[in-house]
Amino acid sequence: MKYIFVTGGVVSSLGKGLAAASLGTLLEHRGLKVILQKFDPYLNVDPGTMNPYEHGEVYVLDDGAETDLDLGHYERFTGTNLSKLNNLTSGQVYTNVLARERSGGYLGSTVQVIPHVTNEIKERIRKVAREMTADVIITEIGGTVGDIEGLPFLEAIRQFGQEVGQDNCLFIHTTLIIYMRAAGELKTKPTQQSIAKLREIGISPGVVLCRTEMPIDQDLKDKISLFCNVAPEAVIEARDTKHSIYEVPLKLHEEKLDDLVCRLLKIDTRPPELTRWKQFVQRIINPSHHVRIAVVGKYIELNDAYKSIYESLVHAGAAHDTKVEVVKIDAENIEKAGAELYLTGVQGILVPGGFGDRGTEGKIAACRYARENKIPYFGICLGMQIAVIEYARNVCGWKEANSTEFDKVTPYPVVSLLEEQQKVTQKGGSMRLGAWVTDLLPGTKAYDLYHSATITERHRHRYEFNSDFKERMEAHDFLISGTSPDGALAEIIELKSHPFFVACQFHPELLSRPNHPHPIFYGFVGAALRTQGAH
Repeated sequence: MKYIFVTGGVVSSLGKGLAAASLGTLLEHRGLKVILQKFDPYLNVDPGTMNPYEHGEVYVLDDGAETDLDLGHYERFTGTNLSKLNNLTSGQVYTNVLARERSGGYLGSTVQVIPHVTNEIKERIRKVAREMTADVIITEIGGTVGDIEGLPFLEAIRQFGQEVGQDNCLFIHTTLIIYMRAAGELKTKPTQQSIAKLREIGISPGVVLCRTEMPIDQDLKDKISLFCNVAPEAVIEARDTKHSIYEVPLKLHEEKLDDLVCRLLKIDTRPPELTRWKQFVQRIINPSHHVRIAVVGKYIELNDAYKSIYESLVHAGAAHDTKVEVVKIDAENIEKAGAELYLTGVQGILVPGGFGDRGTEGKIAACRYARENKIPYFGICLGMQIAVIEYARNVCGWKEANSTEFDKVTPYPVVSLLEEQQKVTQKGGSMRLGAWVTDLLPGTKAYDLYHSATITERHRHRYEFNSDFKERMEAHDFLISGTSPDGALAEIIELKSHPFFVACQFHPELLSRPNHPHPIFYGFVGAALRTQGAH
């Protein structure tokens, strides 16, 4: 087994996760089995309790693990289904070490960062190697070189590299080449300092990925090679892409990154077969059609808060040979100025998940606008609960209908906590999480989208549709088209007379992939095109 570790320097948000995922794509297209994982130095046990403004979206896996959003890149760019083993935080490391110390697992030894904490980190790498069959494991180390909290992880991978040998381990360092506009020059000094810091720790990168907005010529590569002790051909340009993140694997392939990695690790493979990936990218770059879809949320200012939703719209758009222009709308603005001002001219309206009551009335107004004007509507998680509340208020006539999340004394609690959730006091990892089975009702829009009677989707929520109101709501146009196998939980709702009004309690964006768009996203974009008359 071969091991690749991706580190970063100079600044955060360099795209280490995207670089790791793109390398995984190239190696997978060479016929190799690739597993990716993320090590995060922060002390939270996982990102499940973190504000989206702080950390972006929480990416949920089949086994219910709440993980870093980079695992979304890993799953979208490769064919792997990841698990809780693939995301490790300092919080998890120290929790495990202290639990072992309390139980006497260290036999009275003084517990220290070296060797106990570093051994815990190395054991996670070995556990992934044991339990997830692969040819190559790519591990991204979060944060930047020099962060105090990241030092145990860097020390652990330094030790691990020594243990498995240089033919089986490769360090790739992602760094920033700064363009000074006033001087019209690219500057390498921050990169030199970043790699010098890494070498002080005892890690000498075999490959340097240079994130840049300008082309890097051979002279600059030679300079980095000389000062940073890497081969000239191992200095790889990672320039900003013009159109899509899905161009990154192709650009890195042009730079011969995958050839270099295979040579350094002594892996004998065929050249990558990238035809379908190139075709997918071409449909993104040169689409035949165009639609405008509004995403009405409360974390609109931060792109990463709805990362998987935006990528799923790209996947569905490419499948329809269509550019999906996302119109990002803050739900609070709709509360202030009305839905018509912001939603006129869009061909679809999507309301994503979220927590808390901020912007809720704006989302309800957006949902009503979609229903009354026959604009395709897609609700996800809270977006389904919003659709239920809007219908209860404005069609069933229950003006005070609400979720008990927002109004604990509403006389019409059409969305409420299940009995087992009412007893929960711990916030982390206590929601309905991970893959759950849904049965679909034949003859419905949901059944037609999936072409299946049974599906499995990933969940992350605490509140549910209140089944006490099922019969009264279904007396109108409202239909529950997907339920849990025992029929107790509503998973998908739709409106029978609407061109496309579908909302689901789960998170379909977590299963959408390039060249394999999620069925509901595919149907939603198709409905938006029909609304526009493009199809």
